[in-house]
Amino acid sequence: MPIRANAQIIAELREAIEKIDGSSRRSRKALAFGVPEIDNRLPNGGLAYSAIHEIAGGGEDVVHGAISALFTAGIAARTQGPILWCLTRTDLFMPGLAQVGLKPGRVIFVECKDETAIAESFEEVLRFGGTGAAVAELVRLPMDMSRRFQLAAEKTGSMGLIIRRWRRQSQATDYGNPTAAATRWRVSAMPSEPLPVQGVGRARWLLELMRQRAGESFDVEVNACDGRGHMSAVHNDWYGRRYDERRTQGRTHG
Repeated sequence: MPIRANAQIIAELREAIEKIDGSSRRSRKALAFGVPEIDNRLPNGGLAYSAIHEIAGGGEDVVHGAISALFTAGIAARTQGPILWCLTRTDLFMPGLAQVGLKPGRVIFVECKDETAIAESFEEVLRFGGTGAAVAELVRLPMDMSRRFQLAAEKTGSMGLIIRRWRRQSQATDYGNPTAAATRWRVSAMPSEPLPVQGVGRARWLLELMRQRAGESFDVEVNACDGRGHMSAVHNDWYGRRYDERRTQGRTHG
């Protein structure tokens, strides 16, 4: 068989395989966090579009969903286009979301009567496309449901962010069950940034990437999202350096 024919067959096989496993390079666009400690450990240098991602809070936040909502809002704030947020519990504090960069005018809230309605609305948004991101607050995420979401996201290049928010803390044990999500995150509160004077510094989070497709798990401490949705890695020697600088300056001026 001619070499050219062999090359054509191989190219066609590769394209077919990419379509089957949903890994077509044409759709491998990603949203960078702007934090090298995170982006350098993600296959595409950021959070992939054409995919769904799971996010949950640590500790009591598995029920309250405050920190996980802020982390999700920070991601959505860095995208372009409207954000559709599907939920049943209407307890989101919009000024809090605005503080992490997600402006009220960009968000369309889809208030649903139950989990089934959330799943249907979320899947429809992903299939329609044209959004910066689609967000859903879900208690359960069975594998078959997550596969439908993933296929819908791949079809339109959408980003789906699923906040796993349980009614009781004991229900959070199912977060280890397999799903079709490209990444699975857990975000927990940490002591805020220390200040040289009395006061409350910038909030800090512990981000745990518990699972990612074609990559390893890791965790990183970050300063929480600012007014543009950007985070930064915590360098634990920062406060010590500032203290030493003040001591040096005191001796110099003395």
